[in-house]
Amino acid sequence: MSSDPADAASPDAPESAAALDLLLTQAALGPLQRFFPGRSALRFAAALASRPGLVAGQASSLTAELARVAGGDSVVAPAAKDRRFTDPAWTGNPVLHRVMQAYLATGAAARDLVEAAPLDWRDAERMRFVVGNLVDALAPTNSLLLSPEAWKAAIDSGGGSILTGARHLAGDLAAPPRVPSMVPPDAFTVGTDLAASPGAVVLRTPVYELIQYQPTTETVRELPLLIVPPTINKYYILDLAPGRSMIEYLTAHGQQVFVMSWRNPDERHAAWGFGKYTEAIIEAVQAVAGICSADAVHLLAACSGGILASLTAAVLADRSRPAAAAGAADDNPRLASLTLLVTMLDQVRTDVVGALVDESTAQAAIAASARKGYLDGRRLAEIFAWLRPGDLIWNYWVNNYLLGREPARFDILFWNADTTRMTAGLHRDFVRTALDNALASPGGLTVLGTEIDLSRVDLDSYVVAGVADHICPWQSCYRSAQLLGGRTRFALSSSGHIAALVNPADNKKSGYQVSDDVTADAESWQRAAPAERGSWWPDYASWLRARSGGQIPAPPELGDKSYPVIEAAPGSYVRAV
Repeated sequence: MSSDPADAASPDAPESAAALDLLLTQAALGPLQRFFPGRSALRFAAALASRPGLVAGQASSLTAELARVAGGDSVVAPAAKDRRFTDPAWTGNPVLHRVMQAYLATGAAARDLVEAAPLDWRDAERMRFVVGNLVDALAPTNSLLLSPEAWKAAIDSGGGSILTGARHLAGDLAAPPRVPSMVPPDAFTVGTDLAASPGAVVLRTPVYELIQYQPTTETVRELPLLIVPPTINKYYILDLAPGRSMIEYLTAHGQQVFVMSWRNPDERHAAWGFGKYTEAIIEAVQAVAGICSADAVHLLAACSGGILASLTAAVLADRSRPAAAAGAADDNPRLASLTLLVTMLDQVRTDVVGALVDESTAQAAIAASARKGYLDGRRLAEIFAWLRPGDLIWNYWVNNYLLGREPARFDILFWNADTTRMTAGLHRDFVRTALDNALASPGGLTVLGTEIDLSRVDLDSYVVAGVADHICPWQSCYRSAQLLGGRTRFALSSSGHIAALVNPADNKKSGYQVSDDVTADAESWQRAAPAERGSWWPDYASWLRARSGGQIPAPPELGDKSYPVIEAAPGSYVRAV
């Protein structure tokens, strides 16, 4: 997906969730499913019943603390990072101060009870989620009657903030995803403020548009780069606002850059799965090689797109072996390297993801998307928000509804709200692959007739992870790098899921560790790898340049006779709703 998502100034604002398989299963089933722990709740109740002394002790401690609160003797205070109670009234007003302390004490007691109950890890994770969400929801800062900020806003505006907040609430409830808006819907214009790098669509298929970017240097490198974006949201996370665009940066460093802009599918495309998308990438690689008269193409991919790119690399590696053994020419396109950004191929999980995603939930999620033909991106956005409600629900509840303010303009949050659908077939394949951890075992998955074995992907690879990534934990990305054949350079950014992608070269607050040795375990690698200041983008541009051949004159025109210009970037698919 780190810094606090509620901070609109943070480059990692939409960082909010757990792993991809959790997002995809819960989005298909809906958010309410997570608030009913079912048998876990029954086992929790039974565990408490078997330990009456535990319950009595917690109740006694809470009663004593509430007595101290009432008497003004309690020292309970919010954590240093808890920004909900920063208004001076929460400490200066004796009534509000006691309300705050009673809430904090009760919430801590509820969480402690879950921690102390004798539950297995799966039931414990489920109960932590439910209790934590309930505690967050009941915060007095979320109440119009108790919030001093809300009262001040109402007085200062003559009641206007209440009317504006009610209008915001009604608007958000009128249509999915029915969560507080994180950014004004008209904050940016795609093609003007975002996705603004000059280029052209040179190929359009039912699955994707291929965009070639206009070189900005007199000479370019021989071997081009094809970018495969995630299949969740739209491609322009990699071509965000000028100065924050990775595509702009690489083009400025003499790289020939192309990107696939995925079609926003509907029920007609329900059957599209791994095979269809892998075929599309192979076709795009062939087109890029043809346009640039290149004998190989670099492949860069992010998140779910990285899984598809890895499948493509494995299929092409498998297809090239018979031709190489026979000494014959290989008609399949050749990859020059593989770059994976925040991509989790090894998906072993024993945390909240493993607790909430099992065979029954996976099958139910797959059946739900199959009935509709696709997974609605708005449902995904809803789940995305409810996975971190303190940051992405209640923070905006207060800002938008209680204070009657507009959310801040922020490019990443605008992209995050620009949702897309996912075909039922692709949803099924992602969920099943994650649940079975199929990519970690040679032959565990078959795509286009190829038994996928990532160890046969004998390419130089550059793999990037974010140390604060909650969607693709960096340790899993590191283990994923170890699955690949060839030489691998691993870079660990100091940021989270999104900031690892949007990491401009002039970002002085960023840092990273990098090493060409990925033989150790993850923790040993982290202790040994040298640390660098700034963004990893310059390191990657240098790595890519060394593998991109010589310099040639920049092409005067985009496309060629076989792939003529269709329309200017960012194309039509990115604008589809």
